[in-house]
Amino acid sequence: MSSKSENRNKGIQGEQEAASFLIKKGYKIIEMNWFQGKLEVDIIAQLDQKIIFVEVKKRHSKAFAPPWEAVNRKKQRNIMLAAHIYIRKTGCDLNPRFDIISIVEDGTSVIEIEHIEDAFWPMA
Repeated sequence: MSSKSENRNKGIQGEQEAASFLIKKGYKIIEMNWFQGKLEVDIIAQLDQKIIFVEVKKRHSKAFAPPWEAVNRKKQRNIMLAAHIYIRKTGCDLNPRFDIISIVEDGTSVIEIEHIEDAFWPMA
């Protein structure tokens, strides 16, 4: 069984892979692992006039479900709350968007990266 620090290191590696993927697509990375108390956003990026809050999920297999399915409503609410705090603190006036990057690897290399733009939206 993996230790908590091993899992965190794997998470950081996935976030770095996702950031590289976004940079190749023309995104500007603004923040990585932005925290506000217990709230976290994996990647905050900018593309054109949008600020994008990205949740990264990495798995070794899609045997049970694709990684993006782990971003449940509670996680979405926490990301949206963190985004609201970030926007308020920084005075950002860009249009927000919420994306998920889902990464599947075979143990040694990435075999699939799926970028889901507008993966979820703030509730009214």
